[in-house]
Amino acid sequence: MSARALRKVLNQQESANNLNNDLSDVDESESPPDSPQPFSNPFDLLNDQDQQEQESEPSDVETSSTVKKEDDDDKKNTATNAAPSNKKSKKKKKKKNKTKELSSNTDDADSLDSILNDLSFGVDLSGGRHQPSNGKPENVNGAGKRCTTNILQVDPKFLSADNELRRIFGSKVVNSFEKSNRAGSSRQLGRPRRRVIQKYKKTIIISPSDHWPRWDGSLSMELLENKNGCNYFRYVHSSTYSLAQQQFEAAKSSHDLNTIASILLRYPYHIDSLITLAEYFKFSGELQMSADSTAKALYALECAWHPLFTPLQGNCQLKYEHDTNKPFFTTLFAHMKNMDRRGCHRSALELCKLLISLDSDDPMGALFCVDYFALRSEEYKWLERFSEEYNSDNSMWLYPNFSYSLAICRFYLEREERLKETETKATSSDLMKQALMLHPSVVKKLVVKAPLKEQVWSKIVNHRFFGKDETGSESLDHLINIYVEKSYIIWRLPELHNFLKDTALSVIEKMEINQSEARDWACVREEAFASNKNEYSHLMVSDFSDSTPTIPPENLQNFMVDPRLLEMHNNDGNHNQENGDGVVRLEVTDQNALAVLLEAMMPWVDYETGEGDDMPQDNED
Repeated sequence: MSARALRKVLNQQESANNLNNDLSDVDESESPPDSPQPFSNPFDLLNDQDQQEQESEPSDVETSSTVKKEDDDDKKNTATNAAPSNKKSKKKKKKKNKTKELSSNTDDADSLDSILNDLSFGVDLSGGRHQPSNGKPENVNGAGKRCTTNILQVDPKFLSADNELRRIFGSKVVNSFEKSNRAGSSRQLGRPRRRVIQKYKKTIIISPSDHWPRWDGSLSMELLENKNGCNYFRYVHSSTYSLAQQQFEAAKSSHDLNTIASILLRYPYHIDSLITLAEYFKFSGELQMSADSTAKALYALECAWHPLFTPLQGNCQLKYEHDTNKPFFTTLFAHMKNMDRRGCHRSALELCKLLISLDSDDPMGALFCVDYFALRSEEYKWLERFSEEYNSDNSMWLYPNFSYSLAICRFYLEREERLKETETKATSSDLMKQALMLHPSVVKKLVVKAPLKEQVWSKIVNHRFFGKDETGSESLDHLINIYVEKSYIIWRLPELHNFLKDTALSVIEKMEINQSEARDWACVREEAFASNKNEYSHLMVSDFSDSTPTIPPENLQNFMVDPRLLEMHNNDGNHNQENGDGVVRLEVTDQNALAVLLEAMMPWVDYETGEGDDMPQDNED
């Protein structure tokens, strides 16, 4: 029995019961009080329906033609009447579903906004950028600076050294060089090997090499706070990384390079071990291997970035005061120097801007080389904007590097006729005179370092105004040494050489007439650098040098060999011998095999053969 028929019968029974109840109320006197109601079994309806269907079958067969016609007419009428109503109902249903979906989406978005507001991350879902707090701006380490500065935004397309080399030399030259390197490596392998394709995490600063292992996820980054429109982050070590760090500290205390190599076999992305290996390769002259180790460490640090860490926009801070953040600054500074060594000065400039933006205290001294990279990449307008817009305790032109570099910027801009006639800025000659009057001791050091060998320079250097080597301030003398070490090569250009010479001669002529101006500039210099101690002693001059670093043999041995073995060699005069040419001769007895191999790579180390090696040869009869 169908559900429709069953529903119809039940409705009939209910109506009958209602009628009986009404009749019973009206005719209570006529009906006996105890009259039993007839019992009806509801399952009998199934049998009745079956019987009705069996009886109606022959009649349906006989009158099939007439019923079909009537049904067709009824269907046409009902179709015409029901069609618009069905369409309307469908449209209403679709509209209801859409409104439900929109309401659910808006509810989800509102809930996400409320959650993020509760967490006080300051994130806008539409753009994903950090919103500054509504309260009063707070000072960052007492500097009183805002975090977001457009002048320090990094352009990611200039971070790749390969792209810059293609712009300098052309794609054909770079592609042919890469093909020759691939062919040479395949010949060294002897037979082709199957290339295993690995999926590396997408990064911005470093492009991973094919032979690097996959990122192990041993490092991560956490968000500390949101203050003054900046997000402050810190690197976090996992349990496995902490174990590797403990092993590294033990190997570092014993100067055991063999243990450091074994750490990298188990933990290929241990940052301190990679930095140590890069330093060793640099001291031994393997600059390409040193750069590869540095890039590998920087790739691991970049893979650990927080999703909200967007340093290219200049709105994130990674303070150097946290010990876990220090390797990132060291590695990024080393990578910047490697880009400079390859001639990719625009890439080095972008990395330098990133270093300055990450910590307003500038722990690596990036402010004292950003002018050099700007000049080498011919970003003259940017350097002028940076000196005007970047906030600092002292004015930027008071530093030795900026005082001379801004004069060079204006010199090239004047030559290229980029300055407007209505511009009221000082000329390049005025800026150079100002730099010479403020920092006269730079000239003598540049003449010695460059070197500038014309006879007129002896007259300039021997003058009493330019003849002083020291200024009386340790901080200023240190900054001058850094500037001369980094930027002396720029003054070898003929146009800048003549520009400096002519301006220095005009200053000498002016000094012969009036010396009061020199005393005024001396007062400005003393007031700007009034500290009695060297405030920049943490910056090593050698870190800003382009030459290959060297280290004394004894220090390099301490870097590689166990100090107990070194003490044994120093106490026993028969073991360690040094000849007249400065070559240290050691014995191989009771030494680590890897340490012996690494020491043998040094040109000043020579291993003596033991007495057992001097065996007499057998004479053949």
